Formats: sequence, structure tokens, C-alpha cells
Amino acid sequence: MAGATDPADGLVGSALRPGHPDFLDLPWNVPLAEWEGRTARLEHLPSGPSRHPVLFVSYAGVLYALKELPPEIAAKEYGLLRRMADLRLPAVSPVGYVRARHRGEEAGVLITRYLDYSLPYHHLFMQPDLERYRRHLLDALAGLLVQLHLGGVYWGDCSLSNTLFRRDAGTLQAYLVDAETSEVHPQVARGLREHDLAIMEENVAGALMDLVAVQALPPDYAVEEVGPEIRRRYEGLWDEVTRVEVIAPSEQYRIQERIRVLNDLGFSVEEVELAAAQGGQQLRLRTFVADRSFHRDLLQGLTGIEAEESQARQMVNEIRELQATLAQRANRSVALSASAYRWLTEVYQPAMARLQPLADPMTPPAELYSQLLEHKWYLSERVRRDVGHQAAEADFAQLLARRRGLPSGEAKTL
Repeated sequence: MAGATDPADGLVGSALRPGHPDFLDLPWNVPLAEWEGRTARLEHLPSGPSRHPVLFVSYAGVLYALKELPPEIAAKEYGLLRRMADLRLPAVSPVGYVRARHRGEEAGVLITRYLDYSLPYHHLFMQPDLERYRRHLLDALAGLLVQLHLGGVYWGDCSLSNTLFRRDAGTLQAYLVDAETSEVHPQVARGLREHDLAIMEENVAGALMDLVAVQALPPDYAVEEVGPEIRRRYEGLWDEVTRVEVIAPSEQYRIQERIRVLNDLGFSVEEVELAAAQGGQQLRLRTFVADRSFHRDLLQGLTGIEAEESQARQMVNEIRELQATLAQRANRSVALSASAYRWLTEVYQPAMARLQPLADPMTPPAELYSQLLEHKWYLSERVRRDVGHQAAEADFAQLLARRRGLPSGEAKTL
């Protein structure tokens, strides 16, 4: 009978990282395209266009993405994603891969952890409430390419379809989703970087033309200008991160200034190289950056909160402001860890306890807190004074309740 499964069909083998399910209860005897109705674990989630079948499954509330492709490519991509994870690059987290037989032919399935709270690019254009984030897409994609190239990764197929986006304090952070064509090198040569940028420009134009075709963008949208603009932003960020400075021996304070600039951009500095120049009259200063998680790591170490880089920078700034206030009150120095604990227990956690029941469940806690800070700034600008956390929180709670049609309760008004 056509389409019938062979008794030999099913799971052939797998390689899975510890700490995840074994996935043995899934219908491996048929292709992913035929799983509908065969397992209760399927979840229907937004995803971009893909040249391979992609499904999502849930285990105890944890979501996983499954992509079917030839076995050798599945194994290769899994290995590449493992290396990117080791380098702490912004890419989906690899879980493992499976080899299965369908009607006498073998297929591979790559398994990755679903990127919670992520958005495919077309949602930024199809959903009106996400329109404010579109302008940040260019910086996000440029930043992702810079981070990959600094880590020695040649992408080979940079596109909007192969990228997921997370909201980050009113901006976006981009994550690589598809690594089929990627390569990892000790360093990415200029020629390979140029090739990645050329592919990006072509793919971005194609994706935006598709959006014009379905009227998600106006017919006169300048599609051809977007890719070159992403390239310009990439080159500006690349030059800032990799440039070499010449300083006088008496200007060694500029080393810390340079590190602070890179930290403000989110980059952790791994090494500082100083070399004599012009017979020792000057010094060549070169910094080597690691991942772009400086504030994320600092915040998580201080509070345990997981956040994107811009969200974390906002919170760390609040903790430092509180540190200065506490030190002034006590007339002595106060450890950053002590002020972080006070901020966490007296500011962040109480605010989240009140606001999260009113918020859209698709908004991550760190982004919700960033929205509160943005609301506080807006209210303070309107009345030309600092309205304070309590008043801003009460007003923001009313706003969230109105958005979702919930009872707002009593809230302090300005």
C-alpha cells in the first residue's frame, strides 16, 4: 500500500546532550511532515520559511525545534552549533540529532532548544504592535554578523529567514538559527567576511521583496537600500571593535577608557596588547574582545536574572545608582553585590510580582522591567521631574490592564 511504513522504519540512532528528554516516544517511523495527529507533543509556533521541514515539540513545558535534513548534514550542523555554544555566540542551543529510517531511506533530524520569546522577522512586519522594533532589525543583524566573525564563524547563508529576534529594552537582539553552511575558522579572513556581507545583502532584499508582494510593506519600500545599510552598520561596529590606537606612554589611562567603550557596547575584553611604536615614543594599543555579554554576565552573577544585553545594562546602571545612594547615606563605600541584593529584593521582585499578572505572557520579565523604566522616563519627561518608581509602576500597571482589558485596580496617579 502506498505510504505504508516498513517494520524496519523508525529510530536508527541518536546523539543527545544530557539534561534533555530522550525523545523516544516520537513517531520516528514517518517523516516530520506526517507527524500531525500522531503525537500529542506537537506545538504550533510561528516560524520563518525553511527549505526543510521544521516542527516543535513540548516536554514538561520545555519547547524543542526539530528540523529534518540529510543525516550527514544534521550531524555537521549539530557539531557547528556545539562549537558556537562553546564560543558563547548568539545562536540556538543544540540538543542533539537523530537518525531515522522512513520507508527504507535514512533521514536526519537536528534538535535544538526553542528560543523562548523569540520572533521571526516577518512577525515584526505583519503585527502592528511590533512596528516600533523594525528600525532596530538592521543593527541587530549587523551586530550578529560582527559577533560571529569575531568568533571565527563564517555564516555562509546570512538571511532574515535564518535569524530569530528577541526584544531587548526597546531594541532587538539577533540569533543565528540555521548553521548548515557555516564554517568555524581560527579567524574569518576579509574575503570571507565580504562574501558573508554580499550574501546578506542579496538575501535581505529577497525577503523584503516577499513582504512587499504580500502587502506587509508598501510597494515603494526601498528594498534595495536595506542590505547596504546593514553593511554600513556592520563596518562601523567592526571598525570600532577591532581598531588599533596609538597612545603616548603617559596616556595609559586611555586603556581603561577603551575598555569602558567596549563594555558599553556589550563586549567583554579578553586581552589588551601594548606594543612599542616609533622607537618607544608611542604605544600601539590593541584590544581583543570575547563575547558580547558583559552586562548580562555581570547581572546574572549579581542577581541570577537572565536578560539580554541592553536590558542587563539598564538594570546594572540602576544597581550602581542605588550603590551610590546607599554609600552617600552611610558615608562609606558599599559593595556592588550588597546594593544588587537590595535592588533585587526591594525593587525588581516586588515590581514583577505586581506587573507580570497584568502583562502579555509573551513578554519576558526582563523586557517588562525595561518597559517600566521606559514608562518612568516618559512620565518624568512629561512633568519635568523624576516621578519615582512607585508612581511610574502604578501608572504602568493601569496601562497594562487597559491593554488586556483587565481590571486595573487602584493605582496611584500623578
